Amino acid sequence: MKKMLLITILATIALFAKDANKTDNINLQTTDMVYQLELKKYPKFLCEAKLKNGEIQKFVSVKSIMLVYTHQDYFKKHKLLKDSIDKIYVYDYLDGTKVEAKKALYMFGSRTVGPHGDDLIPLKNQANVKLFKLKYGGTKLLPFTKISKGLLKYLDM
Repeated sequence: MKKMLLITILATIALFAKDANKTDNINLQTTDMVYQLELKKYPKFLCEAKLKNGEIQKFVSVKSIMLVYTHQDYFKKHKLLKDSIDKIYVYDYLDGTKVEAKKALYMFGSRTVGPHGDDLIPLKNQANVKLFKLKYGGTKLLPFTKISKGLLKYLDM
């Protein structure tokens, strides 16, 4: 009787141990590659990059995606990025519209704080810029071409 009970307990432990090590086959990326923050916690700040191999890589903020975009060789060398970035997309902070990053405008110095501190807030047009400024303030509006490595370093301090 004791042997039967012991065998049952060991079999149960082995069964649960096997289930605990199972990995779910989830196709969704759950954390940002730069800051390791959960993507689902910050839906207003999400950005995505379309890689040249067709994959989509999601990021938790403009700052995060731009750090990867400006240092692609580093991220590929360390196997954090599978291929070069083809296009970048951001979501307008006010209405959630997906916009190609090079066409968006970025607000600097607002009262809005990103998932990892100070960040650039993406907006799709001048009308949304005016609305955003009324509600959250902002000191400078930047086009994509004015986002420099120095600015990203400053934001990341």
